[in-house]
Amino acid sequence: MTKTPDSVVRSFIDQHEAAFLADLADWLRIPSVSADPQRAGEVRRSAEWLAAKLRETGFPVVEVWETDGLPAVFAEWPSGEAAAPTVLVYGHHDVQPAAREDGWDTDPFEPTTVGNRLYARGAADDKGQVFFHTLGLRAHLAGTGRSAPAVNLKLLIEGEEESGSPNFGALIRREADRLAADLVFVSDTGMWDGDTPTVCTGMRGKLDCQIDLAGPDSDIHSGSFGGAVPNPAATAAELAAALHDPDRRIAVPGFYDGAVELTEQERELFAKLPFDEQRWLATAKSHGTQGEAGFSTLERVWARPTAEVNGVWGGYTGPGTKTIVPAEAHLKLSFRLVAGQQPERIEQAIRDWVAARVPAGIRHTVRFGSITRPCLTPLDHPALRSTVRAMGRAFGQEILFTREGGSGPAADLQDVLGATVLFLGISIPSDGWHSINEKIELDLLRKGVETAAYLWGDLAENYR
Repeated sequence: MTKTPDSVVRSFIDQHEAAFLADLADWLRIPSVSADPQRAGEVRRSAEWLAAKLRETGFPVVEVWETDGLPAVFAEWPSGEAAAPTVLVYGHHDVQPAAREDGWDTDPFEPTTVGNRLYARGAADDKGQVFFHTLGLRAHLAGTGRSAPAVNLKLLIEGEEESGSPNFGALIRREADRLAADLVFVSDTGMWDGDTPTVCTGMRGKLDCQIDLAGPDSDIHSGSFGGAVPNPAATAAELAAALHDPDRRIAVPGFYDGAVELTEQERELFAKLPFDEQRWLATAKSHGTQGEAGFSTLERVWARPTAEVNGVWGGYTGPGTKTIVPAEAHLKLSFRLVAGQQPERIEQAIRDWVAARVPAGIRHTVRFGSITRPCLTPLDHPALRSTVRAMGRAFGQEILFTREGGSGPAADLQDVLGATVLFLGISIPSDGWHSINEKIELDLLRKGVETAAYLWGDLAENYR
């Protein structure tokens, strides 16, 4: 396959950029807030708008997929090449709530360009990062002279991501045959900053639970009975304190089983990033670092499992004193997981750990929420190398690597489809996801378009 000429791609983007940005602005005007039941119709309107635009782009198959909640959009464009890999691009078209009175400088649903920045809710998260694929695909076709993409290209654009994706798992299981792919590209992430283009190579998983502890049948007098019966509030505090050993390793037996360790290459690549710990602390609104011994701050938040006490409560917390042994106490815990860890095994390990530490006379229950699995792209994966080459052509500089400390629905696609997950995003931290004055940098948006234009040809040539 002939390499797409960069000059042809850039010329095509130049010619169509204004119309592309006008279309994006039209989409951003639709307040597709999935968390607001009164705007369910707007989320549907957003899905239908995108479906029409994907048909206009050239996709021969475009469908609005219904769920038990809000609709998703599916599109497919076969390559026509027998050996072409199949790629699924994931993103979402719903957005966070936003109103001028929240502190926005402009109307969040009236896109406003100021210099190199486009301000609107969804500009970065995630409509802008979904939409750059449309112009990128057209530039790919113009640069290669093809009438269809070099890969079998599919899109799945969800409508409930900002509401926790409550129906996403059921949707992808229902449509697994239609979604079958070799690779999944998630365009719902970002880069280190505007001067340091990066590719994300993984997201942690998440497991959360609530531990309920019951002692006496009611609050009882601490003078009459304290010191002679177990105290559930004290037990809650003991459990929270016992979560970590002195090196801040998680003390639940078996918790680290299977966890993929950082390689020296990955540690060296993380260390190349221009990380300012004091600036990071300011962003974290914190006054010191703490974590597992032997790992840097970035390694701790990107590539190591964690256990956090999200809340502890029980007993009397009002003014003055109330000398009681409380009847009950509670903890909320959350665990971030890395590749190789099995959430179901960890659930059982936590249940066993709690049971072993709760004293006689304290009844307990452990309730777990939904599971989000971790995902990781190996650094030597051929599709990651293609992504780095495509970004390098677009940005004209070295591409470094990050991970995401948070969690997302990408791992659901990995588990159901058995496909490798990769990340392609051009947003930066200052874009203000979920905040007031959300924006996207127009020069970086263009780099996303250009990256997509180069990526599909590179994958077709080098994946197999």
